[in-house]
This record gives sequence, C-alpha cells and structure tokens, in this order.
Amino acid sequence: MTMTALTTRSLLAPTALSAALLLGACASPAPTEEEAAVQEGSALQAESVSITDPWIKAASADDGMTAAFGVLINEGEEDAVIVAATAEEISDMVELHEVVDGDDGNTLMREKDGGFSVAAGSEHELSPGADHIMIMGLTRDLEPGAEVAVTLEFEDGSTQEFTAPVKDFEGANENYDGDHEGHGDSDEDHGGH
Repeated sequence: MTMTALTTRSLLAPTALSAALLLGACASPAPTEEEAAVQEGSALQAESVSITDPWIKAASADDGMTAAFGVLINEGEEDAVIVAATAEEISDMVELHEVVDGDDGNTLMREKDGGFSVAAGSEHELSPGADHIMIMGLTRDLEPGAEVAVTLEFEDGSTQEFTAPVKDFEGANENYDGDHEGHGDSDEDHGGH
C-alpha cells in the first residue's frame, strides 16, 4: 500500500465517522405522547369536546329529514372544529347546518362553511332555528323514545360518537337554501325540525 493510499484512508475514516454522528444528531427525537397520539389518529379534539342534552326531532321516513341538537362543550385548551357528522343507522346524508336570513326576509337553512367551531373553554349550542346537525334521506321512522347514534368528525381526523334520544318537537319551520353549495335546484321546506 502506498503512502498516499494510507493517508487517504486515514483521512476518510474520521470523516465517515463524523458524518454518521452528525446524521444521528439530526435525527428527530422520539415523538412526545401527544405527537404519537396524533400520528396514530387519536381523538385529540374529540377527547376535549362533549355534548350535553343531545336529542333528535321525531320524524317519519316519509318526511325524509330531521335534525340533531344539543350543547357542544370544549373543555380543552385548544379550539376544536367539527367538520362532518354521520348517522349511519338512519341516513347516508348528514350535514352541518346554520340558519340565516334570506333575501326575502325568511330564514333559510344551509350547510355551514367550515363546520362548527368550539373555542377552547367554551360551548356551542345546536338548537332549532340555529346551528344544527341536519339528517336527510331518512331510511326509517324515528319515534319518540328511540335512540340514535351520531358520529362527529373533527378537523384533526378524530371522531366521537354520541347517542341522542328522539323527541317530539314542533316549530322552527325554516326553508332549505337549496342553491347553497350546489344542493338541489330550489328551496324546500325542512319539515319543521
């Protein structure tokens, strides 16, 4: 072996070792418990939000639709946003709705852009004539006293299921803004949810 080859080999060995150590030092530290939970799809936003006094308006399958109500409470330190909901046992079409004043002075229901935001340490009410979970395309009658499972989906991908009793209710006869976000061709009565 020549002196040049020996010198080159001697110089390369520490350089390779230094590069390996440097790469090891740059590697990400082990994720925190919270980061690991996010990576595993844990229900972080869902864990901070609960719903009190949930209920669903009684309706027949012929009515075609109903709505779910209650009070969303965020006991966490971060805002939570509900972006979708499902009620698979009774419908395959559920939307988050708001009630707004229409151009003609009547109130209209439409899908709420961005979902329901529940600020940290606060609550967000879902009630007739205001924000609510609209359940459309009912597949069966909902009689008073029955119970229905509803699943909320949060913007972080977490989900939470709650069970709501079915109750009789009359009132809040808004119209549906069928042109909002491409839903239908015209306004239609929502059946007094």
